[in-house]
Amino acid sequence: MQKLVAVTGATGFIGRRLVNSLVDAGWRIKAITRKKIADTDSVNWFYGDLNSLPVLTDLVRDVSAVIHCAGTVRGGSFGAFAHTNVTGTENLLKAVVQQKQPPRFLFISSLAARQPELSWYARSKKQAEQLVIDHTSELSWTIFRPTAVYGPGDKELKPLFQATRKGLLPVVGKLQNRFGLLHVDDLVSAIQAWLYLDTPCPGIYELDDGTTGGYSFPLLATLTQEIWNRPVRCVVAPHFLIKSIAVINLWLARIFHYSPMLTPGKVKELHHHDWVCDNAPLIHALPHWQPRVRLHDALPLIV
Repeated sequence: MQKLVAVTGATGFIGRRLVNSLVDAGWRIKAITRKKIADTDSVNWFYGDLNSLPVLTDLVRDVSAVIHCAGTVRGGSFGAFAHTNVTGTENLLKAVVQQKQPPRFLFISSLAARQPELSWYARSKKQAEQLVIDHTSELSWTIFRPTAVYGPGDKELKPLFQATRKGLLPVVGKLQNRFGLLHVDDLVSAIQAWLYLDTPCPGIYELDDGTTGGYSFPLLATLTQEIWNRPVRCVVAPHFLIKSIAVINLWLARIFHYSPMLTPGKVKELHHHDWVCDNAPLIHALPHWQPRVRLHDALPLIV
C-alpha cells in the first residue's frame, strides 16, 4: 500500500492529532492550509482552501486516500455553513473524481447530520454527506459520524469539563437527555484502521466511546465527582434564557460580523434528547478497532 494520504482540516483540533499520529505511523501527508507552513520530511503543505480547485487537484494527486476533516462549526446563516461544509466538499469531490484512479475517500461528518432539521450546521453536514453518496459510482467512500469529540487541543468541551472541577456542571436541556462522547485518539485510531482496510466499507458509521446508553448529566456529574473528589452539582439553564441569549448573539454577530457558536439552531442541538451512537456497525467493518479511552482516565489529563 502506498502510504501517502491527503488531509483537509489538518490544522484543526482533530486534523492536527491525526496528522501527528499518521506521521508517527510512517505515513506521508499532503495537507491544505490557509496559512503558509513550511514542509517537513513527512508533511507537504498546500497553500489554499476548499474554494481552489487547482490546489485541491494537486492535493489529491497520487494519494491512496483522502481524509476530509475540514468543516466549520460556527456561522450566522445557513450560507455560512454551506460555503465550507457543502460547497467545499463538492469542490474536493470534483478534484478526487478527476483522478485517473480516484483515491478512497473518508468524510468526517458529525452525528448532528442524523437530525438535519435541528440546525444550519446539521443540515449542511447532511447535505455534504449526500454529495459523497452521489459519487458512489465514481469512488470508494466511507462516512464517519462521531459524536462530541474531546481531548488535548479541544476548545469546545474543555470549558464544560473545567467547570466540573469547580463543582458545577452547566446543563442545557433536560437532565436525563442522553449523549455520547469520544476521545480524539479513538477517532484517530478508527481513521487509521480504515486506512489499513483491504476491502472497501461503504456506509455511514456512528462512533462514540462505547459507554452503554451514553451519558446523562447526572451520570457525568457523578463521574466527575469521583475524578475531582468533590461534589459536582448540575445547574440547569432555563430554556427561555439560553434561547434568548442565542437570538441576541446571532443578532450581534450579524452587526459586528463575527461567526457565532451559540445560535438558536445550536440550542436545538443541545436540547435534543438522544445523541448516543451505535458502534456495532463500525466495529464490524473495522475488526481491529474499538474505543479504548474512557472519560474517567482522560479527563484529568486535559483539564
